Amino acid sequence: MLQKLLKKHYGIEAIESMPIGHYHSCKKDNQRYILIPVNHVNEEELAELDQIANHLQKNGDRSVSSFLHTKENSRILALESEKYCVLTCHQTHLRTSDRMGRKLAKFHFRGRSISFPVQKISRIGQWKSLWEKRIDQMEKVWNSMLYQHPENEFDRMFLESFPYYMAIGENAIQYLVDTELDDDPKAIDNGTVCHDRFTIHTWGEEFWLRNPFDWVFDHCSRDLAEWTRERYFHNYRTHQPDIQSFYRDYQSIEPLSSFAWRLLYARILFPLHYMECIEDYYSTTSEQQQRLLTERLESYLQHSSDHRKFLQDFYQLTEVPVRKFQIPVIDWL
Repeated sequence: MLQKLLKKHYGIEAIESMPIGHYHSCKKDNQRYILIPVNHVNEEELAELDQIANHLQKNGDRSVSSFLHTKENSRILALESEKYCVLTCHQTHLRTSDRMGRKLAKFHFRGRSISFPVQKISRIGQWKSLWEKRIDQMEKVWNSMLYQHPENEFDRMFLESFPYYMAIGENAIQYLVDTELDDDPKAIDNGTVCHDRFTIHTWGEEFWLRNPFDWVFDHCSRDLAEWTRERYFHNYRTHQPDIQSFYRDYQSIEPLSSFAWRLLYARILFPLHYMECIEDYYSTTSEQQQRLLTERLESYLQHSSDHRKFLQDFYQLTEVPVRKFQIPVIDWL
């Protein structure tokens, strides 16, 4: 399908179809073409992503995918009731996970030099309201179930555990608010190109690939926190060397400010893993998915003391000069 579309609408004769994540792709020489459904994305957001991709490419990022325009010079390909974009990228650099911290720091550095306004994909200053909304919605569900007999093991675990995780979430919000009141942002705290959820897999599996549809505009600590969260839950026991080297590598490009460290910690403290597990369970009708989520929640609860220790030791693990920066620590951890 994609090869026919490329030939008809873009004048490109490509070969070798293969999936990239959830997307269809094919290639010609060292150029990879990726078909992205965009029914859910408005034209202003696409224009913003296109502009950002061009900026990053002009500033030296050779792994950024750019928007391919049709023969009619449109970035959107409309087919019946569906809308698509085609991204194109060079596939000359084999993916390695070495020095991921340095690569992310360089990516953030380029993103901070954007001089045009970014509005549609901006998440700057929105964490507090989004976190409060998430907790409030979950508390309503919890209250509605409180005086009913649990129907299954997941219900029971949720009813027993939610007050604890709600308290952690409220602590995260307070830590965020205190940071914004007490500390002063530095140059590194300017908004940059980040990812909705940055993990070790975000930039492709076999080749380096930066997909604009993964991007949001936010504080760099968003990516740092989400990478850290994924690495910690990937292995409760052996996460320390990975995380330590990641932060050393990142800061070899540009050291984090006290403001950045505090925002980062607030985000790690917020129990997103727990919230998503609960939300996913109550929004799916798949019994198989519910079984998997029940096992996941059970694992989270069994390892809650390990997670508390991780939060308690985080600044020490990442070698943050807490006294020099006058960073507050949370006593109850």
